[in-house]
Amino acid sequence: MKPLSSARTDLRTLPDGRLELTIEHDLLKGVTPPMLLWWFSHIEEDMEHKGRVLPRYLVWHPLDHVDYEVLDRRADRQVRAGVLFHIVEAFGRDPRYFVDTVDVVEKLDETGIVLAQRLFGRAPVFRLEHGFEPVAGGTLYRSQMLVGSAAPFGRVFFNRLIRPLWFPDHMGRAWLRHNVEEVGNFEHFLPDLYARAAG
Repeated sequence: MKPLSSARTDLRTLPDGRLELTIEHDLLKGVTPPMLLWWFSHIEEDMEHKGRVLPRYLVWHPLDHVDYEVLDRRADRQVRAGVLFHIVEAFGRDPRYFVDTVDVVEKLDETGIVLAQRLFGRAPVFRLEHGFEPVAGGTLYRSQMLVGSAAPFGRVFFNRLIRPLWFPDHMGRAWLRHNVEEVGNFEHFLPDLYARAAG
């Protein structure tokens, strides 16, 4: 897997107390935005990999990923904005960084994907955006995670008291490495998988 040093990363606390994590990933060689859109629409299926049939989610990051499910599909069964992703993983294989979360997909198209989580279904406390930009030879993939609330009450209560316990800075550093690894893994399987699915 690609090392953390292959990407440009940053972790900082914003003036309103939210934690911001950003990644400019190494060029994804041979991977296109249509491939990425297809991937995020079909993660929960199985695939053949090195002579075995495995869940695609586990192939994406075989060490950190645990389970994945799409919830609340629409009548046509398509994965699009509005569905829920149930994600289970542990950053860096560390039980301190175990995550079992349900995020709403706010956007999914060839320019990127946005996932969000709202406190009591209303106030946003988590937002993850991955942007895809086609370039010669592949895709530039940029990620931004915001943890915390921009609302006045949330800035005082959630960002100062809850966020450091729920998602501390050291967990953020573990996520940076995790995301660099999983995104870098696309080069190893996605072009062939996409070609087989399209054929």
